[in-house]
Amino acid sequence: MSRPDTLDDRYGRTTPARRRAVLVASGVIGLVALAWVAWAAWFQGTPDVQSSLRSFDVVDSHTATAEVAVVSRSSDVVANCLVRAIGADHSVVGELDFSVSGESTETTREVSVRTEREATSVVLVGCTTERQSRPR
Repeated sequence: MSRPDTLDDRYGRTTPARRRAVLVASGVIGLVALAWVAWAAWFQGTPDVQSSLRSFDVVDSHTATAEVAVVSRSSDVVANCLVRAIGADHSVVGELDFSVSGESTETTREVSVRTEREATSVVLVGCTTERQSRPR
């Protein structure tokens, strides 16, 4: 009969220093990942600007109005907002891009969108800033 292999013979023996190095490296990687998740949650949770469509009205076959509420985090923020008028066939029939600046609290703007034909609804795409590329 042959001698049975021991685990150390088969797989080798790890030294305590190597085990400690792996644990330290894993801990550092875990801390970096946790810091990135915390930063991403904070950055996405505190946008420079947020906007919402309060109401809209189709005035006539070439005009629609919308009431847009814009909330800026500080008065330094310059927000560019986009409103679209939608026709009966779900295509864009008018579009208006407007800016809001110098407001640190909630501001309500009433805007008028010129349309190529009668709109059935108005949608707010959202507002962006220099640091915030995703419309909100």
